Amino acid sequence: MSHAVSPLAPKVTPDAPAIEGVRFATAEAGIKYKNRTDVLLVELAEGTEVAGVFTRSKCPSAPVEWCRRNLAGGKARALLVNSGNANAFTGMKGRETVEISANHVARALGISPSEVFLASTGVIGEPLDAGKFGAVLDETAQRLSPTPWIEPAKAIMTTDTFPKVATRTVEIGGVPVTINGIAKGAGMIAPDMATMLSFVFTDAPIAAPVLQDMLSRGVEGSFNAITVDSDTSTSDTLILFATGKAAGNGAPYVDQVGDERLAGFEAALRDLLTELAQLVVKDGEGATKFVEVTVTGAVTDGSAKRVALSIANSPLVKTAIAGEDANWGRVVMAVGKAGEPADRDLLSIWFGDVRVAVAGARDPGYSEAAATAAMTSQDVRVRADLGLGDGKATVWTCDLTKEYVAINGDYRS
Repeated sequence: MSHAVSPLAPKVTPDAPAIEGVRFATAEAGIKYKNRTDVLLVELAEGTEVAGVFTRSKCPSAPVEWCRRNLAGGKARALLVNSGNANAFTGMKGRETVEISANHVARALGISPSEVFLASTGVIGEPLDAGKFGAVLDETAQRLSPTPWIEPAKAIMTTDTFPKVATRTVEIGGVPVTINGIAKGAGMIAPDMATMLSFVFTDAPIAAPVLQDMLSRGVEGSFNAITVDSDTSTSDTLILFATGKAAGNGAPYVDQVGDERLAGFEAALRDLLTELAQLVVKDGEGATKFVEVTVTGAVTDGSAKRVALSIANSPLVKTAIAGEDANWGRVVMAVGKAGEPADRDLLSIWFGDVRVAVAGARDPGYSEAAATAAMTSQDVRVRADLGLGDGKATVWTCDLTKEYVAINGDYRS
């Protein structure tokens, strides 16, 4: 089942530059989709260091468990990704598949399976045939190339309607380094440590523990601040690979958490993660509006975030936004049910720049026309101030439309 490109899709996909030490190729293995690439093989230079965050679901996929084990080694030489089948809830067969798949990659590239990382996305509960990889990997390994980045972004798509690529250039010790990232995700998006699938690559020479520290902190305000439908995937995977090749140009090797030389790099990484996360929301299944929800005046930042997610995950709020209905009563409902400190008589609510409620009641200057006008844009901003403290948070979501039901009503067919 194919769908029109999201109206929120960016007009152009960035032409990300090559990163020394990273080569990739894609293939059509026929895992679920016909006449489209569904396998991505990435070769990483020897010495590449790695960090990752994964779903906190109690029902994780076999590839997630495999990556968690390999992450302890801190090194990576390859990444294999497939779309169309999540290899989740597949029992012993799933565990066998990841081992066979990693061995296929190891033989094709002449490396150890312990440095192969795997990710799968798609239908849950259907066995994944490892033979699909064996049939294409040898040939795929002969076509490895450092560009164009749009190809790996396409290969990992499922119900996505556009490929998601982001790039940044920053300096470490006065030497330029590059960060490129790709992501996929459109539904089953309420990340808990990551998004469905995202992979970030850099030539910066940074030790694995330092990468892990930056990634774990960077995800909180990016991938862990988005939601499409409140459902956390079994396959959530975000992996950061650092080839270290910029050391050849004089970039210093950084192996201490908090090193001031990484301030610019960490800011660029955080910015890239946020861009990728927002692209996932903009491709939310059936989405027609990109929604920013900000909560201020909470007792803590954590409390603000939980209230913001309560608003962003509310089907009633999301359907009102889809219908361009300035129904601020639904925001009141979502604040009240969040289980966080709140006071009805201190609550104020805005749609865009229009205050619609204040001090626990409709704003005395309320204008239905002004409030409705704030809902007609593709980008809708909702703000709630709780009036209790200094806590604040922003999350991003999309509206909920009939198309979301259509897509998910026959996802397995």
